[in-house]
Amino acid sequence: MSNTEKNYRIERDGIGEYRVPSSSYYGIHTARALDNFFLNNCKIVNPEIIKGIAIVKLAAARANSMEKKLDSAKGTEIKKACERVFNGEFMDEFPLPAIQGGAGTSTNMNLNEVIANIAIEAMGGEKGDYSLIHPIEDINMSQSTNDVYPTGVKIAAIKVLRELVEEAMKLQEVFQEKEHEFAHVYKLGRTQLQDAVPLTLGQSFGAFGEAISRDRWRLYKIEERLRRINIGGTAVGTGVGASLKYRYYVSEELKRITGYGLARAENLIDATQNLDVFVEVSGLLKTMASSLNKIANDLRFMSCGPLGGIGEINLPAIQMGSSIMPGKINPVGPEFIKQIFHKVQGNDLIISAAVADGELELNALTPLIAESLLENLELLRDGVRMFSSKVIPGVTVNEDVCERMLRSSLSTITRHIDTLGYDELSKILKECEKTGKTYEVILKEKGLLEE
Repeated sequence: MSNTEKNYRIERDGIGEYRVPSSSYYGIHTARALDNFFLNNCKIVNPEIIKGIAIVKLAAARANSMEKKLDSAKGTEIKKACERVFNGEFMDEFPLPAIQGGAGTSTNMNLNEVIANIAIEAMGGEKGDYSLIHPIEDINMSQSTNDVYPTGVKIAAIKVLRELVEEAMKLQEVFQEKEHEFAHVYKLGRTQLQDAVPLTLGQSFGAFGEAISRDRWRLYKIEERLRRINIGGTAVGTGVGASLKYRYYVSEELKRITGYGLARAENLIDATQNLDVFVEVSGLLKTMASSLNKIANDLRFMSCGPLGGIGEINLPAIQMGSSIMPGKINPVGPEFIKQIFHKVQGNDLIISAAVADGELELNALTPLIAESLLENLELLRDGVRMFSSKVIPGVTVNEDVCERMLRSSLSTITRHIDTLGYDELSKILKECEKTGKTYEVILKEKGLLEE
């Protein structure tokens, strides 16, 4: 046997034989998928999805053991293998691209094969000896990709969603701290980028905090939708190949393992074919991204210049801004947030279109939906974390600039509208423009304002 032949093992499926690297824990189905769905430089399946499916496999192994469908020796090693994958081991054995055909079947088979071969080795066998533990007969027992994959994705989404909500709470708190810090600083308000009536800088930051508070509450509540899972529905939601006891056991085990309060959907057929919950979650993520983008715009505007622009606030200098202009500092934090907004917006469109593109009893585009949703969750989680730790705490105010702009603006005359009226104030403003006098001087000259 040549060295090349030693580097591979031969596995068989319903199509025929295929060479698999001898050292690989994955098997023939993964190897075929790698060849079929090759995308240069494409992201691999999100590790959180892999871990979420590993949890489903663990719960299924426990449920099948309770039903005595798995013998004790097999069940023990399978459960240990699932736990190892869930804990982050063997991640190099999940090389499939995020975009793949088959509604996630390739990823499900990837998990089946890796878990089987880990367990086989633990039992003293060699990788690929499926007479000991079979990827489909044992690891995939009572399951289908069509209930395993969406359930794993929801578990992954809940995990990252909770992390995002926690980061959003921290950002809200930082804005509230700035609200108190800047409560004494009056600044010129602006509507449509034109001078408007005054407010405090603290009130501006307080409004930022309120916006994030609403986003945080929306995302906290949407977790309820993700907790409804279709596990036990198998291929189309009818539960073929899975007993009633298994359906109960596997749901309870998932709830016990995750602590997420998961519950089997009342209508498993509906929960298998309709993925509108992902559109709903994505919509709220886009809403939060919109709030963050608006805040980022405001911070860039108020800090622009600083000498040749508004310059009311200073953003922290977290890195140099130019390779040619010494001393230049750019608002890279807000720009980071703005790009995340555009990416989230694009992924939301993908999710909406892909969910709408489902047919009959299944949506074949689930991998694209899952990857786009997880990417949005992680982008926002990491973006909010950066914003709350490196940008907002370091914001400072130029009080003299705020006061100068406030005093030089004619818009503050609005405070006299109740006593003098709109028309009278309009005449006084025209006189200001002609004479160059401030409106306070003219009001005093006309006896309309006491010293």
